[in-house]
Amino acid sequence: MELDNKKIWDTVLVEMELSISKPNFNTWFKDTYILKIEDGTVFLSVPNNFVSEWLSQKFHNTILKSLRNISNSFHSLQYIITKEDMRLKLAQEKTQLINKELPLDNYYINKDDNLNPRYTFESFVVGPFNELAHAAAQAVIKKPGIVYNPLFIYGNTGHGKTHLIQAIGNYLKSGQRKIFYTTSEKFGQEYVNALQLNKPNFFKEKYRKYDVLIMDDIQFLSGKMKMQEELFHLFNHLYDNNKQIIFSSDKHPALIQDLEDRLKSRFSAGMIVDIPPPDSESRAAIIKTKITQNNFPLSKEVVDFLAYSLSGNIRELEGILNSIICQSQLKDKELSLNEVKNFIKTSTKPKKNVSAKEIVKTVADFYNIEENLIYEKTRKKEIIKPRQIIMYILREEFNISYPAIGEKLGGRDHTTVMHSCEKIKNDMVADTNLTNEINQLRSILV
Repeated sequence: MELDNKKIWDTVLVEMELSISKPNFNTWFKDTYILKIEDGTVFLSVPNNFVSEWLSQKFHNTILKSLRNISNSFHSLQYIITKEDMRLKLAQEKTQLINKELPLDNYYINKDDNLNPRYTFESFVVGPFNELAHAAAQAVIKKPGIVYNPLFIYGNTGHGKTHLIQAIGNYLKSGQRKIFYTTSEKFGQEYVNALQLNKPNFFKEKYRKYDVLIMDDIQFLSGKMKMQEELFHLFNHLYDNNKQIIFSSDKHPALIQDLEDRLKSRFSAGMIVDIPPPDSESRAAIIKTKITQNNFPLSKEVVDFLAYSLSGNIRELEGILNSIICQSQLKDKELSLNEVKNFIKTSTKPKKNVSAKEIVKTVADFYNIEENLIYEKTRKKEIIKPRQIIMYILREEFNISYPAIGEKLGGRDHTTVMHSCEKIKNDMVADTNLTNEINQLRSILV
């Protein structure tokens, strides 16, 4: 059975998005697609020569490996710079095909409210890991602006925050309320544009007319004091008029650096709820839901194997499941448990069984310091940085609890560990050297 080129490339894109940073992914993989496949050679359309050179130098082997995971028949990869008029024509053909397959209302994001119609409560899988957040969302839709106002949902990427907060918006939208979903980044950009155009009042009036305001990724307002001030006044206006406000973030508001205390206080006035990583039971439920939605058969033993062997977030789980579906379609048959196991083994990178002591030794050797200094209560800069990196790696790569990390590193308080992990995470955004160092350590340890 021949698989559609778009599905093949979508599968590769899912894997690439999980393995590199979001800015890198958006920069180098935007507007790329498979132009054709001939005699095992995949011809990839790219927008310009710069992208072609960068992909061939930096990502060629990774892309080719992903393609070979889909089918061993793919043995080479070439980059074709496609002219803009040709890209526009192909994009229009794709749009026409989509229009034939799906009703417009079921596919397009509404430009008036920015809500994705596919994010509903019906498609949201509830499990032990997210039942509190789901219960809070249900309380909000029953009494918007009254119960849990604001609602603040936080958790790492891929845990379903955006799905849940948009599901609230889509539900309340049916009640003729004015809903608006945005990200803090877009909010900030709109604010800057309004100032440049000398239309600050237009900006204020636009946001104050909504009955429900949903703002995603609030952590990106960190350090942007003027935008925080604008959000503070907007918040007060909406709150005083019993308008529902919903926020999401990748961390608890108390841990967002350079966020005004008055905003943190406002966030704490309602309900703050965490969505942690999904447990095995929830992962099984998510897999069952996804295979039902895709009308794709998967045996119970395969579902159980995936649920108990994969510990990543929902997005990673969906990416692997999409790859399995792709493999099955290529072979025109349902994959056996052994085939799935072999596929997982070759397409995912297993975590080594590494002890905290080994991690301390590796990081200490990497930074050329004595191992025992990591455990001592010294405030020397050359020791603090490696220690914080160890805490970050233990938390992010091995999912060890904050109290356990503190205990393993000389009996430190869990709040110290939390702040250390957040500091490293934030520093990596601006410090490429730090990011490279941690990536090197990851390759050694994980």
